[in-house]
Amino acid sequence: MPGSALLNIMLRAAEKAGRSLVHDFGEVENLQISVKGPADFVSNADRRAEDIVRDELLKARPTYSFLMEEGGEIKGTDGQHRWIVDPLDGTTNFLHSIPLFACAIALERNGEIVASVIHNPVMSETFTAEKGGGAWLNDRKRLRVSGRKHLADCVAVTGIKLTGTDRDALQIKQVAHVNPAVSGIRRSGSASTDLAWLAAGRFDLYWEDGLKPWDVAPGLLLVREAGGIVTDYAGKYESTWNGQVVAGNLTVQPLLLKALQAVK
Repeated sequence: MPGSALLNIMLRAAEKAGRSLVHDFGEVENLQISVKGPADFVSNADRRAEDIVRDELLKARPTYSFLMEEGGEIKGTDGQHRWIVDPLDGTTNFLHSIPLFACAIALERNGEIVASVIHNPVMSETFTAEKGGGAWLNDRKRLRVSGRKHLADCVAVTGIKLTGTDRDALQIKQVAHVNPAVSGIRRSGSASTDLAWLAAGRFDLYWEDGLKPWDVAPGLLLVREAGGIVTDYAGKYESTWNGQVVAGNLTVQPLLLKALQAVK
């Protein structure tokens, strides 16, 4: 489905950054493990991709603000619009030559996400959404969340950071509690991909805590435009910016939410 001028700007930026990431991804496999080897290289790849996205978006809309994983917040003069950018979501996958990562961009207007792009250049998959325009894969396939009605039939996906915090301990308890109730649990290592794949019906459920706005914003709109629901752990729609996400279709998302709320 043809997108708006703004969405096309986002697509061009994501695709240009994607070409840079594909080039760097091909080099990762050739690096020798050393103190300043792959990890340092991937950090540079991340920054290069972010520079490309920022430059492309600035060229097209020089007055818009930015919120970026690497570059932080840049205030524009527009006062209404903000680009939210994760140039390389799935850094650890990238580092280990796992082709599950994405360049993710969202456009926020007056505090509301109105357009998003999640682009996996290695898999040649680009997920897009605009408010009221639906969610799409490669501009051809309309996306819908899965129609499963029972937790036992669902595949859930989550993220476990294991950084030694109380939040990590709670998430391990959540996994142990949810696992017997669902068909399976996955961990992809890319939050934006998790939400895009949920919008496409590949995953049925997703939950995670400790997320940043650039992890959530692009996929948030995709899921909602694909007919899904996204809340925080308290079930509030307006609180997804607190780093908590529970997502799924209208039937099973409340069931997962109830299961998570039972874990203390």
